[in-house]
Amino acid sequence: MEFILIPVLRFFGLLLLQVFILNAIEPGMGIYLMVYPLFIAILPFSFGVITVLSLSFLIGFCVDLFSNTFGLHASAAVAMGMARPLLYKYFAPRDGYDVLRQPNVLDMGLRWHLLTFSSLLFVHHFWFFILESFRWDNILDAFLKSLLSGSFSLILCLIIQYLFFKKEKTR
Repeated sequence: MEFILIPVLRFFGLLLLQVFILNAIEPGMGIYLMVYPLFIAILPFSFGVITVLSLSFLIGFCVDLFSNTFGLHASAAVAMGMARPLLYKYFAPRDGYDVLRQPNVLDMGLRWHLLTFSSLLFVHHFWFFILESFRWDNILDAFLKSLLSGSFSLILCLIIQYLFFKKEKTR
């Protein structure tokens, strides 16, 4: 029961934080704070690709409903969901992943989490900003926005994890 309850609570918690608080904040300089990608990154290792892509689409679609962005978030979330298995395989520990651990900063460590999540976040943000401008001549602007927004979003996501997540007990 806990296996399903925790992702559901994280889904709604991050969704509500995104649509009711962070969407109302405009830090300036093209920075757009997005914490809902954290939900995709911390889905359990045991979830299959179809499950991850479905949940990625669902959370992106829900953010789109509240943001009037017409599929930008859903598309970026699915792109991130597609990159997730590739990046997790690339950064996998030598012995593979322990299915009892969660892909968050507390269970996997800061170094692993910074490498994987920052890469996933960059994929998400870059896809989002490229589609937002819908012009390849704005690629440098999209790259800069991705770096700035991704950096601030990464810091916010780390704070959320340290404040609200607990380390899984090994069984």
